[in-house]
Amino acid sequence: MKKHNGMRPQDVVILLKILTFKGRPWTFSELASSLQISAGEVSTAMERNKEAGLVNPAKNRVNKLALREFLIHGLKYVFPPQAGHSTRGIATAHSAPPVSNHVVKGREIYVWAYYKGTRTGNSIVPLYDKIPKFIENDVELYEYLAIADTFRIGKKREVEVATMELDKRMNDYGE
Repeated sequence: MKKHNGMRPQDVVILLKILTFKGRPWTFSELASSLQISAGEVSTAMERNKEAGLVNPAKNRVNKLALREFLIHGLKYVFPPQAGHSTRGIATAHSAPPVSNHVVKGREIYVWAYYKGTRTGNSIVPLYDKIPKFIENDVELYEYLAIADTFRIGKKREVEVATMELDKRMNDYGE
């Protein structure tokens, strides 16, 4: 049996990207190109995801229930948020849609530090360091990543909203 050496942040990002395909076929090179990583790294990440039970090895499809459980209950422990200083960046967590559409305004604003960002707030290190570079033109992935950051840093009400939004999007994935 192959030893599992733990998850890496890009493993989660890859799974969330696969969800944006909503069951349509995808290729490793397509994922690699959209996430600015190599196809080999996508392949290695998928092996780790299979070992962790987050991908059905027979169908190469995301195991939605396992991923949901991991995001809601485990993500903040495996990839705890690293808070920084106030900076310009891209809104994330409950400061970004879709969660921001349901929570009271006036809460702390969280951002991924990025020179092209339009918001100012408390920076948190993104789940994967390349996120600000490739997220501009991928609204669906951006929303999944904002939901994931809400699980990492949000309070009870924000996590409830994030769970509702995650479930709504996962239902579109099929199977």
